[in-house]
Amino acid sequence: MAGQVSHELELNVPASQAWELYGTVALATLVEKGLPNLIQKIDLVEGDGGVGTVLQLRFAPGVPGKTDYKEKFTKIDNEKRIKEVEVVEGGYLDIGFTLYRTRIEVIEKENDSSVVKTTIEYELKEEAAANASLVSAETYAKIGEIAKNYLYKNKAS
Repeated sequence: MAGQVSHELELNVPASQAWELYGTVALATLVEKGLPNLIQKIDLVEGDGGVGTVLQLRFAPGVPGKTDYKEKFTKIDNEKRIKEVEVVEGGYLDIGFTLYRTRIEVIEKENDSSVVKTTIEYELKEEAAANASLVSAETYAKIGEIAKNYLYKNKAS
């Protein structure tokens, strides 16, 4: 079984400025500080923010349905402003998913604005099909709002 969910967020900053945040590990630092009720800690396990970088996500105690996992940056295209991250250990892989990939695209719009499109692609074993209901873009909507506030406060003039 396979599927996907998406979320889009319009930003009043140029795509280049949004990509400076979304295309790097800086986003992880912002998420760790901005979602303390969800994320307890994000550790850089390996890498420098490029392809092959591995992050360990530790969820806050009592967060239902979330278990710690490692994710790996599998694609970073600075020209097209696309980053893909896959869960490589724990989390969704422990409950029947065979693929859990997040693709972030920063799309240039007119008048120095941009759109961040986040798409979660997943595959899971048939016997775990009910777990598809755990896939949600809600967390990325929250991350988007934190990123939006950060970018507006730090907007280049």
